[in-house]
Amino acid sequence: MTLLSVNVGRAKAVEYTDSASGMTGIDKRPVDGPVRIAAPGPPGVGAGGLAGDTVCDLRFHGGNDRAAYAFAREDLDRWETELGRELANGSFGENLTTLGLDVNGALIGERWRIGDEVVLEVTGGRIPCRTFAGFLDEKGWVKRFTGSTAGPGALLRVIEPGEIRAGDPVTVVHRPDHHVTVALLHHAATAERSLLPEMLVAAEWMESGLLALARRYADKYDAGRGGADGGADAAP
Repeated sequence: MTLLSVNVGRAKAVEYTDSASGMTGIDKRPVDGPVRIAAPGPPGVGAGGLAGDTVCDLRFHGGNDRAAYAFAREDLDRWETELGRELANGSFGENLTTLGLDVNGALIGERWRIGDEVVLEVTGGRIPCRTFAGFLDEKGWVKRFTGSTAGPGALLRVIEPGEIRAGDPVTVVHRPDHHVTVALLHHAATAERSLLPEMLVAAEWMESGLLALARRYADKYDAGRGGADGGADAAP
């Protein structure tokens, strides 16, 4: 299991983003040499975890539990075939392009050691947005990506900061004792929301947006069944 590339992006003005600034850093390109990764700060305040990477819309991106985004080279290859176009590492706005790692089968809370210093923790999967669709310029992209069996890729929290670089080995060093994978949580959040209460077994490790969604649905579902409404603190 290998880190094929580390990808960072600079802010650019575009017409296809809902960011208040009109800017996006989704166009990420591989960089040479080591890149430092560290916890950037709370959601809504902290930006990206990688040095030199720009995160423009802090409502939905960045922060400690979305410090980096990983996507498998194998899944990019599948999309190349489906879309009929070349997809370089970083083409889906991912910070980390991996090879040989089951990114979408990773458990929420699973930890990966990258190189000698860095440990990252899986917190969820990517929910596609208008900026992603506009960047790829593919018709119906949000629906296609959401419904694809290729999987959403993994959002990551920094447990141990340090430097990473292309070619670093990746090792799974911890897997929590539950069944919630990146792919399953993504499916529950986007296609089968009745599964969301079940996802809360992984609440300890989930990124804040998906956690809030799961809690809201669980509270609504419980209230609809006549249960107590314990969701006063569940809103984002």
